[in-house]
Amino acid sequence: MLFSDSLIFNCSLYDFSGTGNSRWVAESLGKRLGDAVEDIADVKIEKEEYTLPEGEILGFVFPVYAWAPPTIVMDFISLLRLSSAPKYVFFVCTCGDDSGKTADIFCKAVKEKGWECNAGFSVIMPNTYVSLPGFDVDPLHIVSKKLREAKERIEYISSKLAARARLIDCYEGASPWIKSYLIHPLFMHTLMSPKPFKAADSCISCGLCEKACPVRNIHLKERGKPEWGSHCTMCLACYHSCPKHAIEYSCLTQKKGQYLFDKSNKGL
Repeated sequence: MLFSDSLIFNCSLYDFSGTGNSRWVAESLGKRLGDAVEDIADVKIEKEEYTLPEGEILGFVFPVYAWAPPTIVMDFISLLRLSSAPKYVFFVCTCGDDSGKTADIFCKAVKEKGWECNAGFSVIMPNTYVSLPGFDVDPLHIVSKKLREAKERIEYISSKLAARARLIDCYEGASPWIKSYLIHPLFMHTLMSPKPFKAADSCISCGLCEKACPVRNIHLKERGKPEWGSHCTMCLACYHSCPKHAIEYSCLTQKKGQYLFDKSNKGL
């Protein structure tokens, strides 16, 4: 969506999602709250200020990457300029296990805009990170359990947002400060490069990885093999979308599982 001088800022719920977990949460909340959902990766922000209708709330839904909000979300907030401070700001973060100090990091970014983050919630969803030893997708029975519990969690969050509740309700987990303020910077410095990505010989040049990339960082080369650009978010949508399991991140993803949110799940 391209904003212009005369556009009224009438979409209050923004999301970013790689494998579909956060998209489902955002769309579920949007249906319950009567809000449209705008994909942060598709929004092009110009330099002008944008008008937020009086009483409109401003919400963000995003995954937790290494116990912090994704860079693309933080950049979006930094660039977004409103003519007046929102009356109510909230976020919902999705995570495989815990969120660390994601809430603190997000609230600080919002405060630097002169706004106040009024509410924040975490929703535990199936794991998607597979790029380090010891990290893998969840077994199917754990996936089913997490999705059932997430549905109930979304109902709870919806009720709190409808009441304009003011609270931060995120599961930080053990040693959250160490994870978010020590491990996260190390992760960003050493494990955010797209250079280790490669396509194995089993690649069939179907182009699904290119289509799956939310930031359009993948392009098929002349021989049909994917090539990664420099602005990767490490969402791993390409890896999880490959029907032949041909995409690898160095040797770290070999023999790991794949996961994409399944919208056809009848239980949801």
